[in-house]
Amino acid sequence: MIYPDRVAAGRALGGVLGHLRVADPLVLGLPRGGVPVAVAVRDVIGGDLDVLLVRKLGVPWQPELAMGAIGEDDVRVLNYDVVRHTGVTPDQLADIEVVERAELERRRRILRAGPPIDLKDRTVVIVDDGMATGATVAAACEIAGLHEPRRVVVAVPVSSVEALHRIREIADEVVCPLVPRALGGVGGAYRDFHQLTDAEVVKLLRPTASRDADQ
Repeated sequence: MIYPDRVAAGRALGGVLGHLRVADPLVLGLPRGGVPVAVAVRDVIGGDLDVLLVRKLGVPWQPELAMGAIGEDDVRVLNYDVVRHTGVTPDQLADIEVVERAELERRRRILRAGPPIDLKDRTVVIVDDGMATGATVAAACEIAGLHEPRRVVVAVPVSSVEALHRIREIADEVVCPLVPRALGGVGGAYRDFHQLTDAEVVKLLRPTASRDADQ
């Protein structure tokens, strides 16, 4: 299975999340790539839409490989196996985290028009465009858990087997239609997997926004 783009993936994902419609869910997209998926999911199952800000901590010489992730509320999650196998030093990890904390704050200023929607007692659906290591989604689950939701559901169009096992241990429910035996990269499941700009994400979240977002 190859998804044409993130919107098509979100529609397909929404089609298997119909049981959540009665829960008036809060759909949280992980910027940037998870936002168009989340918008399409919300269009199918209804509820509210917001973002949940997280950043991957990539290995310095292999940025796409997550050695961990950080997020709002000072959450930090590490992939200890990746750190150990790559030999990343504490100083290297700290340097990457400083950079990503700054980017997290920059995105908060751009993408949030106001305070986040309250998660307390809500059925929260965390949506990304896919999971390779699961570090980013794990951080998102930890952030969500701090706000006492009724239920945390993770929904992604594609995932590695390893990430799926990891997230199933911390989420109440995980929905993923495509789990290949070997996932070379999330982008391999899409024909169009372009990197979204801040402006594209702002337009999806706030179609009438008048201010320009930095690219």
